[in-house]
Amino acid sequence: MRTTSAPIFDVTVPVLTTALPGPKAAAWIARDDQVLSPSYTRAYPLVAARGAGCTIEDVDGNLFLDFTAGIAVTATGHAHPDVVAAIVDQAQKLIHMSGTDFYYTPEIELAERLARLAPGTHPKRVFFTNSGAESVEAALKLARYHTGRQRVISCFGAFHGRTYGAMSLGGSKSIHQRGFGPLVPGIHRIPFNCDLEFLEEQFHTVCPADEVAAIFVEPIQGEGGYRLPSPHFLPMLRKVCDRHGILLVADEVQSGMGRTGRMFASEHFGVTPDIVCLAKGLASGMPLGAIVARADIMNWPPGSHASTFGGNPICCRAALATIDLLQHEYLANAQERGEQLLAGLARLAKGNAALTQPRGLGLMVAIDVTTDGALDPQRRDAIIEAAFHRGLLLLGCGKAGVRFCPGLCVTSEQVDSALAIFAESCRDAIARE
Repeated sequence: MRTTSAPIFDVTVPVLTTALPGPKAAAWIARDDQVLSPSYTRAYPLVAARGAGCTIEDVDGNLFLDFTAGIAVTATGHAHPDVVAAIVDQAQKLIHMSGTDFYYTPEIELAERLARLAPGTHPKRVFFTNSGAESVEAALKLARYHTGRQRVISCFGAFHGRTYGAMSLGGSKSIHQRGFGPLVPGIHRIPFNCDLEFLEEQFHTVCPADEVAAIFVEPIQGEGGYRLPSPHFLPMLRKVCDRHGILLVADEVQSGMGRTGRMFASEHFGVTPDIVCLAKGLASGMPLGAIVARADIMNWPPGSHASTFGGNPICCRAALATIDLLQHEYLANAQERGEQLLAGLARLAKGNAALTQPRGLGLMVAIDVTTDGALDPQRRDAIIEAAFHRGLLLLGCGKAGVRFCPGLCVTSEQVDSALAIFAESCRDAIARE
């Protein structure tokens, strides 16, 4: 059996040496069951020990091909040497000195980089958070403060996080809100990809435009199904916001930081948001989020919003290393490997009636699972489970989607391997029905 000191960067995966879960994993899962919150949703019994690139090793020494990247988080792959080196170097210098009360250079450098990178040529300012939900909360507070308005619009199918404001904006699954009311008031929802006529009707009937602070939208819906907007949807929202003095907030928590082959998904659609929410891939695994807003919009005074840990110096150094890698290597790779992956899924869908609607941009790709033409979440879950037992890590999204979101360092060979395992898993799961 492999030892945890053996290198795993150059090993062709998957390599499974025990039944799943293995004995060590089973023991850890039993301990977990006694102390961890039952609200956690574990897709399958994986107990990770370490990772490298697009490989995960579990506590029993089994090696998996990872097409989840920790829910689209480890943008540069697991434990990229450059990111690790930046973390170690910073940890030896300064671990914490709250950026909302003091100054330190990594936070300033990262804010400068993000202000340059975010869409738009206008001056920008940055507020750092610890997570995507916190970024959405900050954007919601800023939008209401800046405009002096209270109403907010979001989309059905959206997922913006699980804190109260972010949860109240969401609209992908009722379980996210059941039992937690009352929610934050003043939030209205529109269909993702609705037309101008529908939106104007909302303004006319239930949601006066001059009372709306912001429209929150994921340029590509994430947890809600990796749904792409129509070519006209985001530009329409931009025009409506300009017409009525409403702020356009792009939740790029999952779609940003190179995931779609460009630094921000909104760039694909020629739209410049007023506020961009970031997290997940920003620091390639370290807990860091941010909002990047037009400088004239981020006009809240000192003390109006803060974060003890947001913009932590170690996280900022990890993010700076991540951005360097994205710009010099992985943006182009995400585009190329994404096209390869999407083409492969399209071929599988042509030969399998259970698969439909392959879609995505870059390495934000999904395909739906059906039975007799109807979306089938149980069959989807069975396929993901079968893939795990073949050594491929996948996640679901939407009602019956399978998402493919590997690290942006994924290779052509790994994409081919994932496609082959996925095809085998589909056949295996359907044969067991």
